[in-house]
Amino acid sequence: MSSKADTREDDLRVGTPLWVRTPHSTVVSQKRLGSRHADVVIVGAGISGALMAEALTEQGRKVLILDRRPPARGSTAASTAMIQHEIDVPLTRLQKQIGARAANAAWRRSVRAVDDLTKMTKRLGIECSMQEKPALYIAGNLMGARALRTEAEARRKIGIEAEYLDRSELVARYSIDRSAAILSPASASANPAQLTAGLLKVVLSRKAQLISPVQIIDMAELPGGIALSTSDGQIITADHAVFCTGYEYLQQMKTAAHHVTSTWALASRPMRDLPEWMTSTIGWEAADPYLYFRTDPSGRIIAGGEDEDAAHTNSDTGKLARKATRIAEKLHALTGIRIGKPAYTWAAPFSVTRDGLPMFDNVPGYERIFTLMGFGGNGITFSVIGAQIIAARIAGETDPDQHVFRFR
Repeated sequence: MSSKADTREDDLRVGTPLWVRTPHSTVVSQKRLGSRHADVVIVGAGISGALMAEALTEQGRKVLILDRRPPARGSTAASTAMIQHEIDVPLTRLQKQIGARAANAAWRRSVRAVDDLTKMTKRLGIECSMQEKPALYIAGNLMGARALRTEAEARRKIGIEAEYLDRSELVARYSIDRSAAILSPASASANPAQLTAGLLKVVLSRKAQLISPVQIIDMAELPGGIALSTSDGQIITADHAVFCTGYEYLQQMKTAAHHVTSTWALASRPMRDLPEWMTSTIGWEAADPYLYFRTDPSGRIIAGGEDEDAAHTNSDTGKLARKATRIAEKLHALTGIRIGKPAYTWAAPFSVTRDGLPMFDNVPGYERIFTLMGFGGNGITFSVIGAQIIAARIAGETDPDQHVFRFR
């Protein structure tokens, strides 16, 4: 079977994310193909492609990574890198949407993925400011005190730690005057560009190839393999291919269960005298639109939100300034902290699904071509799971949770 390998193409981000100005956040790629055959071709050199390559080279496979942009400089650089175990759709709501068994499996797997990633960075010696942190989920216009209490109970029931905090406890411990919150361990934060570059350097040391820029325009499935054609007329063959192109998904994957939205973010200057909890905790609201925030080791506050269900409004520089102002105002109203003029502001599109779960599956009509897409607000966490599931499928194995993240 042959068809065009058309993916959506757009500005992956607007403005300047903090991460592109940090050291050790780039990796040198080759300009030209060496070998035109690999065990697996990975299209996309962001965080999902890097994790996919790590999983496959760990299996001993010959991997070729291709990207039409510089590595780690697309959507990955726009991440706020709040590596959450919490899924955008609360457990209690997800249980009603897809059934308790699948919802419980998704939430448990997300907790495991954060742990797997933090252990991986230590094992591989990747310097990316990886810090394990608890998450504070704060009452908002979507969930109040009663709903959060029920949510915390549901999480504990399936073995996920969750401490319910009422208003008095929330004020005493965090000086946040909201009706309630849930405090949970098992999340983290990192520098996403350094993490991606570090992973890519690891796979290059395992003899993977990384080529950029190269554009894939056509793909075909052959008896026992696949073929990809590039915009400059080259043919690449492999046993399998994996498209890790984020929200720039293959047109064959278009579905009513998935759409593209936009988010905005900022980073403050390094700040002194922040409350201890702010430096050691990531926070987000049970609200729409919601605010999310965390710090980096230098004391910068990284915050974001004000999401809109629109794929292209992030390209408006005037809107970027207004959104950054609004995010800073909401942060002050919630925490009492004024950040002043942000040092960095940026915006980016990202893809979401109705149930908050990503899709890791073969492309419809193909047995040897796979894709990872629909990450929502959990791009890094879900990328870990996607790499594990697809690596298992390529090895001829069945991941126990693959049905939860199937194409829908």
